[in-house]
Amino acid sequence: MTRVELRQLRYFVAVAEELNFGRAAERLLIAGPSLSQQIKALERDLGVRLFDRDRRSVSLTPAGAELLPHTRDLLARADDLRRRAGRLSGSQPVRLGYVNWLPPDLGSRTAAVARVHVDAWVAPSHTQAARVADGSLDLAVCWVRTEDLERLGLRARLIGADRLYAVAKGTDTSDLPARDTDILIDEDITSWASWNGYAEELTRAVGARAVRISDGAVTGPAYFDHVRRCTRPVLNSPKGQTTPLPPDLVRREIVAPKVYWTWSLVWRASEDRAGVLAAVDALCEGVGDLGIHAPDAWLPAGDPYALPG
Repeated sequence: MTRVELRQLRYFVAVAEELNFGRAAERLLIAGPSLSQQIKALERDLGVRLFDRDRRSVSLTPAGAELLPHTRDLLARADDLRRRAGRLSGSQPVRLGYVNWLPPDLGSRTAAVARVHVDAWVAPSHTQAARVADGSLDLAVCWVRTEDLERLGLRARLIGADRLYAVAKGTDTSDLPARDTDILIDEDITSWASWNGYAEELTRAVGARAVRISDGAVTGPAYFDHVRRCTRPVLNSPKGQTTPLPPDLVRREIVAPKVYWTWSLVWRASEDRAGVLAAVDALCEGVGDLGIHAPDAWLPAGDPYALPG
């Protein structure tokens, strides 16, 4: 029992409620094989079989049914303990960095659990993730890949998502297949490393056309100049989601597939301060999947929230 983790108990409850490993994995935002392995480890550590399962069905064993209400009660008490600890640590400062997007209700979500100080240095995603890893920040809202989390020793939870669209000349505002877009890729890998990696994978996945640039015009007024020069609509970046369009340009929604960019809240895997962990829970509670797991949605393969297959 000493090796049983609360995380595994949450997995047990999710599978028990869904009675389907695929749906439970989607709900938990983890891979199906990983969920199955964790359930097997939990059964081994508890010394009982929790589920009867075959290729067509999953059902609780008598032992699983007996333990389920006690597990729910234990998790509820653990959540209450964390909330109480968070309130006690409310005076603890938590340093948070970001790229260009923050939850609009950040202050109200975290006021009861920590004093969150938003860092004034707005930097690219890979820089902010590295700053969390080296201790310069406690948290960051940024775009990361699974390999980044593993390499830097970080954990992540989904906190936001942007559905990207295209900007075009003319008056046609109809939906646009992703393959019919141009995607800007800048040679400045210091500033645009995350975007370039994402964009290059997207061009390969959907058959869009990469347009190599060297002027930092992935966003800002120079981006609109590129749109005017390109012969096809140009994919908008996450940094330009709320920028008003000039009157001579229009927005076109991208379909087949719908293209998403995810925002993660990242923290150190070794983090044990109650204020930081309480801030994570407060900021990510109730976020849901934000549409990224719809059948027609696209995420890059290395995205932490991409479903297997």
